[in-house]
Amino acid sequence: MNRCHRISLLTAALGAALPLHASPLETAADRSPTELSTVRVQARQPGAKDTQSNSFGAGDWKNTPASISVLDRGLLDQRVVRTLSELATNDASLGDSYAPVGYYQNIAIRGFALDTATGYRFNSLTIAGEQRLALENVQQVEILKGEAGLAAGVIAPGGVINYVGKRPAEVRTVTLGTDAEGSRYAAIDVGHWLTPRFGVRFNAAWDDSSSYIDHADGRRNFYALATDWLIGERGKLEVDANYQTSAQRSASGYQLLGASALPRRVDRKQMLGYQHWQKPVGIDSTNLTALHTYDFSPAWQSRVSASHSRSVIDDNVAFAYGCYYAAECADGSVPGNYFAPNGDYDIYDYRSPDDTRRNQQLRAELRGRFATGAVEHQLMVGADYFRRSVDKRRNVNEYVGTGNIHDREVPQFEPSPREPGPSVRRLDSRQKALFVLDRVSFANDWQWLAGGRFVRLDERAWDKRGDLERESRVSHFLPQTALIWSANAQLNLYASYVRGIALGQEAPFWTSNDGNFLPSVLSRQVEVGAKYAPSDALTLGAALFRISRPFQYAKPDDSDYGYTFVQQGQQTHTGLELSARGRVSDNLQLTASASVLQARARNTGTPAYEGHPLINVPTTRASVHADYALPFVAGLGLTGGWRYASSNVATADGRVRAPGYSVVDAGLRFRHELRGHALDWNLSVDNLFNRFYWRDTGSSSGDYYLFPGAPRQARLTVTVAL
Repeated sequence: MNRCHRISLLTAALGAALPLHASPLETAADRSPTELSTVRVQARQPGAKDTQSNSFGAGDWKNTPASISVLDRGLLDQRVVRTLSELATNDASLGDSYAPVGYYQNIAIRGFALDTATGYRFNSLTIAGEQRLALENVQQVEILKGEAGLAAGVIAPGGVINYVGKRPAEVRTVTLGTDAEGSRYAAIDVGHWLTPRFGVRFNAAWDDSSSYIDHADGRRNFYALATDWLIGERGKLEVDANYQTSAQRSASGYQLLGASALPRRVDRKQMLGYQHWQKPVGIDSTNLTALHTYDFSPAWQSRVSASHSRSVIDDNVAFAYGCYYAAECADGSVPGNYFAPNGDYDIYDYRSPDDTRRNQQLRAELRGRFATGAVEHQLMVGADYFRRSVDKRRNVNEYVGTGNIHDREVPQFEPSPREPGPSVRRLDSRQKALFVLDRVSFANDWQWLAGGRFVRLDERAWDKRGDLERESRVSHFLPQTALIWSANAQLNLYASYVRGIALGQEAPFWTSNDGNFLPSVLSRQVEVGAKYAPSDALTLGAALFRISRPFQYAKPDDSDYGYTFVQQGQQTHTGLELSARGRVSDNLQLTASASVLQARARNTGTPAYEGHPLINVPTTRASVHADYALPFVAGLGLTGGWRYASSNVATADGRVRAPGYSVVDAGLRFRHELRGHALDWNLSVDNLFNRFYWRDTGSSSGDYYLFPGAPRQARLTVTVAL
C-alpha cells in the first residue's frame, strides 16, 4: 500500500505540471533532444575536452585504430541508466558477467570478463571496480573494446570502461524520478564559473529504490565535486572527487538443476534464500582524480595525473548455493556446487565486513608534435605507477538450512553464531611501467603507429590468517602497432596488433589446488576495421578481430576432488562488430550495434570442453536504440529499442544452453517551458512485453550462476532547469 501511495502522489504531481504553460523551446528543425538546458559560456572559459582511454594515444574516433563506442549523456538520460548492467544493454559487444541485483556488478567485453582491479576508469585513471559505479557526474561513457596493453598494462583482454566526468559549466538542474515499483529519486547538477579562471560543478543524488525482487529495496546517497583552475596562460588543473554510500540486500543467482537442466517456472520476484536476519550489503566508495596539464608551446604538452580509489564492502547475504547438504545430493551422484535436480539448494550465512579495496595511480606523460622532413610525428612518452591493495577479514560462511526454488515462502533458520575474524592484508600489487607511442603521418593518406609498454608487476598475497602464500615478480614488454589508410575524407581503414598481459585466475575451493593463483598469461589481438563518417552527425564502423590467450579451467581428473584448476590449451575469440551512431535524418537519431562472436577452446586435454561456444558468450548480439522527434509537436519524441542475444552456453561441456531472447523497450520524451524554466520529461519502459529470459550465465570464484532478466519496468523522470 505504501509503495502504491508513494508513486501515485509523485506521478500525480508530475502529471499536473506537464501541461501548464507548455510552450516549445525550439523549432523541430533545430531541436537538440540530448541537451538538458542551455549552457552559457563566458569568455576564457574552455569547454570540456573529450578524452578517450585507448592504447593509441590522442586522436579522434576516425583516426583511432581500435573499436571504441561512446554513450553520451543524452542516451543515458533517455534510457534512465543507473547501473552497470543497464549500461551494458546499449552495446552489442557487452554482456553481464556476474551482475546480481543489490551488489557491485561486472560485465564482459568481447566475451572476456573485465578485471575489476583495472578494467574500470574515471577520466582515464583506474578506480576500484568493486563499487556501485554512479553516473550522475558522468558526461559520457567510453568503451574501448579489446586489448589495452599500452593504456592499462596488466589487464584482462576484454577492454576498458572509461567514465568521463562533467566539467564546470553554467548549469543548474534538478531531476526527480520514480518507477512502477514506487522508487523515489532526486538529483541536482549545479555548475558555475566563480571567476573567469576557476569553475566548479556539483552533482548529488538520493535514491530510495524499490526493487522488483522482494526484500531487495535499497538506498543510495551520492555526492561529487569537479573543479577546473586555469593556472596562468598555459597551465590547467582539473580535480574530481566523489563519495557514495549504498545499502541493499543482494539477490543470489540460480544454478543449474543437477548440473544439467535450467530451472523452470522461476519467479523473478522471489529472493532465493531470504532470511529475516539478512542485512543489506553496504558499499561505501571514494574516488579522487587530478590532472595537471601544461602547454610548453602549441606543439608540446605535459600531463601529470593522480588518482585514489577506495571501496569498503560490508558483505552480508543469506547465500543460495549448491546442494551439498540436500538429500538428493547426499550420495554424491550430483555435483554439490549446483542446485539439486528437484530444485533444493543450500542456504549459507555469509558475512564478510570491511572488505577494502584501494587503487592508487600516478601517471606522467609528455605529448608533442614534430616533423622529420616530409614525415610528421605525434609522440607520447611517459611513466606509470599503480598500486592495488586488498584488506579482508576472515569471513563467516556457514550452512544454516535448505530451501527449494519453488517455495512460496523461504524456510527460516537461525544464523550462524560465528563472528568474522580480524582484518588482514590479502593482496599488495604494484605495477611500474614505461611507455612510448609514435604516430607517424606520411604520404598524406597514411599513418603508422608503433610503440609499447614495459611493465613490471610485483605482487604479494596472504591467506585468511595473514600468512604469506605467494610472492611473484613479472616483467614484460607489450608491443603494439597499427596502420591507418585514409581512403577519402570520410573513410579510414586500419589494421592493428596488440599484446597484453593478465593475472592468472584463482582455483575454486572445490578443486584439488584450492586457492592457488595460476601464473600470469599473455594475450594477443589482431584487428582490422573500417570507420566511415558520411557527415559530422553520423558514424559507421566495422571491426574484425581475433583475441587469444591460454585457457584456464577446472580440468576433470582422478584427484580426490575430481578437478584441478589448470592452464592448458588456447582460448580464442574471433568476431565481427558493426556499429552506427548519430543522426540519420533531421528527426531520427540512432544508436545501433551488432556482434558475431565465436569463442572456442582448443587443445585443452578435455575433448568434451572443445568445439563449442564458451560459457556466457552468445554467438550473436544486437542492440538498437532510436529517438524520433515528432514533426507535428515541437519538443515531443518517441524512443524505442530492441535487444537480442542468441542462445548462451551454461555448462563447460556445452550440453546445456540458455535460450536466446529478444527484448523490446519503448519510451517517450517531452521538452517544454514552464514559467520560464526548461523541463525535460523521460518515460522509459524496459522489456515492454514482459519477456522472461536468462540475461547472465556468468561465473564468480569458479562457480556458475544464472540471473533472469528484469520484468517490465516503467520509469519516469523530469529535469527542471533553474
